[in-house]
Amino acid sequence: MPAEYCEVALPVPLRSTFTYVVPGSLSEIVVPGSRVVVPFRNRAMVGLAVELTHRRPDAQPLKEIVELLDPEPALPPRLVELGLWVARYYLAPPGEVFRAMLPPLVELRRERELYLTRAGREYLSELSSISNRTEAEVTELALLQWFEVEGRPVPWKHLRKLPGGEAAAVRLLRRGRLEVREVARHRNPRMQKIVAWNPDVPSDTSHISPGAGAERVRQALADERGPRPLKLLLAQSGASRAVVERLIRKGALKVWEEPAAIEEDLLETDFTPPTNVLNVEQERAVSEISSWLEARAFTVGLLYGVTGSGKTEVYLRAIENALARGRTALVLVPEIALTLWISRFCRARFREGVAVLHSALSDVERAHEWWRVRRGQARVVVGTRSAVFAPLENLGLVIVDEEQEASYKQEEAPRYNGRDTAIVRARVESAAVVLGSATPSLESFYNARTGKYRLLRLEARVGNRPLAPVEVVDLREEFRQTHRAGPISQRLCAAIAERLERGTQALVLINRRGYSWFVLCRSCGAAVGCQNCSISLTYHKRSEQLVCHYCGYRRAKPERCPLCDSEHIYFVGQGTEQVEQRLRELFPRARIARLDRDAARTKREYQKLLGAFAAGKLDLLVGTQMV
Repeated sequence: MPAEYCEVALPVPLRSTFTYVVPGSLSEIVVPGSRVVVPFRNRAMVGLAVELTHRRPDAQPLKEIVELLDPEPALPPRLVELGLWVARYYLAPPGEVFRAMLPPLVELRRERELYLTRAGREYLSELSSISNRTEAEVTELALLQWFEVEGRPVPWKHLRKLPGGEAAAVRLLRRGRLEVREVARHRNPRMQKIVAWNPDVPSDTSHISPGAGAERVRQALADERGPRPLKLLLAQSGASRAVVERLIRKGALKVWEEPAAIEEDLLETDFTPPTNVLNVEQERAVSEISSWLEARAFTVGLLYGVTGSGKTEVYLRAIENALARGRTALVLVPEIALTLWISRFCRARFREGVAVLHSALSDVERAHEWWRVRRGQARVVVGTRSAVFAPLENLGLVIVDEEQEASYKQEEAPRYNGRDTAIVRARVESAAVVLGSATPSLESFYNARTGKYRLLRLEARVGNRPLAPVEVVDLREEFRQTHRAGPISQRLCAAIAERLERGTQALVLINRRGYSWFVLCRSCGAAVGCQNCSISLTYHKRSEQLVCHYCGYRRAKPERCPLCDSEHIYFVGQGTEQVEQRLRELFPRARIARLDRDAARTKREYQKLLGAFAAGKLDLLVGTQMV
């Protein structure tokens, strides 16, 4: 007998689910993990069905589920189980947990609709019976008659068709004669042309379309990665649109339309990975991980390897072993910039079977990648902490690179630790976990030493290359000699000059955004703080503002102290902006760029900067830990 009621998790900050009636038309197809559209107060909301039941709660009258959003459940049962665990363990609202697990709602748009109430119908009859109406009553009568003619709710945006309609609607809403509700409408997806080489056409293009452009198109489609969007094909092949259209007319190319998807990254697709021969320690680590995959039992291992010991190659071989056994793999990295690096290796080796998930993607791109994973088109996922919820089925391997990083902890609701959640997910899926680090966290190293985790060591660098020399410069001693303080020491300045003379590059890491750490009043000793977070605001020179890096609060740079009105304002500390400015003054001919969350806010900006540095188009790259 089909269930009559459904517990739905809604994206609201409440630690409970909500009960809705399952209508007969949906009783056979709504299952745990399905996305459903339900009324909540006067809004239409998308929630996740987490449990079906025959028990009716002792409460006020229940509302019905309006619509099933997807023909297949968005989340598999084990991810529903994981989401409920996250909600219980981290005391997070279940609806917000599942919102973090689900794809962006790019296929829906929200609209406000107006409904005629019983009081509105009575008022319509009253206005129709009187002859001497005011100007406002004439407009209200016309609006109410429009509702009668339409016989259905009217979208708010259509009120513009009636002169004075919006003002009349507001008046009628205040008096209860109209009611406004929010509804969800399906949005038509943006389409793009996909081009593929016709396999029935010979590889020789000279008789079809003479010239190098046609041959480059054939190589891009037939010899490399297969079908691709027309826009990307033109960029990668360097051919003109006229060449492509001529090949279409000749029957050499097939063309069709599909929803616009994420564009492949030139930085990633043009990369050819080196062929590496494993050393003894790497062989031992790969063999051990393979035995965990073979056993199909939950196992956690700590891959403790010094910098440059070849952990990435071990990851790739482990992924190959998981895929060979029909399992899928998840790779977590602490920073978005690292996804570009790891995904280059993964895509070069596993081709289109790799999906990338992180917050710098647009909603359309993230939704496309998410559904590729859900439909089994991608069997390897690379991403930041939120990718721990990627809807992979038959998960066999979870890799957490740089497992000690604090960025695996989510600071906004729902709060969770991505590394620990990955371990719990592997336990639910009976998968193997590899925690990789050159400086493991105390808790992971303790678990490995006590036998809770398996310990794999990589003690030698690849090719026995020596570690880079580290030199510590005492800036206090330099200040005693020069009586000047600055972000660039004389020793660092000389080292950078030497790199530039040799035609090589340099990375300058300073883990502080902005120009100065905070603004201090020398008269009263107070720092200008955030009105929300009670922490010091960081000075950003480019925008001439003080910014809170926690909540985003901004205010103009003060000329006087806000507390004592003193003019003795002092800017303390150096951030990436100040270091960049100083380097430009010291090395005016050098090609310098800055990489932090202020300079690169989107995936395209990350790729542009990192690609320019990788191609040798930059001499110096200044930034936070992204570099």
